Amino acid sequence: MNIVVGITGGIAAFKTAQLVSDLKKEGHNIDVIMSENATKFISPLTFETLTNNRVSIDTFDRNFSYDVHHISIAKKADVFVIVPCSANVIAKVAHGLADDMLTTTFLASNCPKIICPAMNTNMLNNKITQDNIKKCIEYGIKIVESDSGILACGDIGDGKLASIEKIKEEIYMTFYKKTLTGKKVLVSAGATIEEIDPIRYITNHSSGKMGYATAKAFRNLGAEVTLVTGKTNLNPVYKTNIIQVTSAKDMENAILQIKDDFDIIIMASAVADYTVKEKAKNKIKKSGDISLELVRTTDILKEIGKNKKENQILIGFAMESENLLENAKEKLINKNCDYIIANNVNQVGAGFNVDTNIVSIISREKVEQLEIMSKLDIGYKIAELCNGGVKQ
Repeated sequence: MNIVVGITGGIAAFKTAQLVSDLKKEGHNIDVIMSENATKFISPLTFETLTNNRVSIDTFDRNFSYDVHHISIAKKADVFVIVPCSANVIAKVAHGLADDMLTTTFLASNCPKIICPAMNTNMLNNKITQDNIKKCIEYGIKIVESDSGILACGDIGDGKLASIEKIKEEIYMTFYKKTLTGKKVLVSAGATIEEIDPIRYITNHSSGKMGYATAKAFRNLGAEVTLVTGKTNLNPVYKTNIIQVTSAKDMENAILQIKDDFDIIIMASAVADYTVKEKAKNKIKKSGDISLELVRTTDILKEIGKNKKENQILIGFAMESENLLENAKEKLINKNCDYIIANNVNQVGAGFNVDTNIVSIISREKVEQLEIMSKLDIGYKIAELCNGGVKQ
C-alpha cells in the first residue's frame, strides 16, 4: 500500500518515527510530508532514512523530477494519515485551507483520510477545536481520538497522541472492503480461570491470540464485533465491544444472555471443562497432599447450538493432540456447528502463544486443510466462510 504520513508541529512528532518504521517493515511504501513547524521537533533526515523516500516540506521546492509534486503524491496515496495533527492543521483541514505542502496535498487526495490529534488539553477541549473535529468527521475524515495522560506541558488530561498500535489499526481498517457491514459478530477468546482459593486457580495455556485476531479480521471487514474475553496479556482490540470475564461461569452467563443478538458466533476461547466444586474461603496451607473435587462446567458451545437461531452461523474451535479430524467432526455434529476450526497442538507453528496456526476448516460437506499462516489471515479465511471479503 502507498501510505502518506503527514507530520505537524508538536512534541509528539518524534513518535511518528516508530509508526513510519513499523509500516515500512510491514511492506508499505511511505511518503512523508512535514510542516515547517514539524521540522523544528524532528529532522526530515530521520524519515528519509526510514522510508528511502525524500521528505516533502516546501510546496515550491524545485529539487524534484518535473511533476506537480503534491498532486502526484495525492494521486498514488491509498491512505493519508496526519500524526500528530495540531489544532492549527485541524482548523485548516476543516475549512479547506491549503497554504503549505501538507494541507495542499491533503486537500488534493481522494483516498481515505485519518487525523490523529495531539495538543494541550485546553486547546483540544476548546469548543472551536471540537467544532472543527466534528466538521472533519462530517467530511468523512476518520479521527483517532487522543489518549489521556501527562502532557509535555505538565498538564494531565486529554490530548496525548493515541498509541501507535491504535493508529496502525485505524490505517489497516481502511485497506478492506466493508463486506460485513451490518453484521453483528460475537467472538470469544482467551482462557478462563477457576479459583481454588483466594490465591490459586486452574487455567490453561491459551494466549487469546486466535480469538483476538479473528475479532480484528471481522472488524476490518465492517462487522460490529463484540469480544467476550477471558485471561490474556493482549491489548484490547480497537473499536470492538469488550466484555471481560474471569471464570467459565462468567463466560457462560455473558454469552448466553446475548447470543440471540448476533448473526455470527465464533467460540475461540479455551473454556475450562472442569471447575472446583467449592472454592476455599481462605488460602489452603501446605499440610501434605490434598484432593480437589472438580465438577463439569456448562458446554457453552453446545448450549448455543441447541437453540441456534435460523440463519445464525455458529463456528467452534477444536484443539486436539490426537485423532484431530475424527474428534472435530464429532464436535461439529454434537454441538450443531456450521464449521469447526481444528488444529493439532503438537504441530510446530500451531497452538498456544504463537502468531501462526495450522488449521483444518471442517463443515458437513468437506474438510479444507490450510497451510501454516498468521492467525489474522486465518481470521479472514473464517470471515470468507461468512460471506466476507478480501482486500481492496
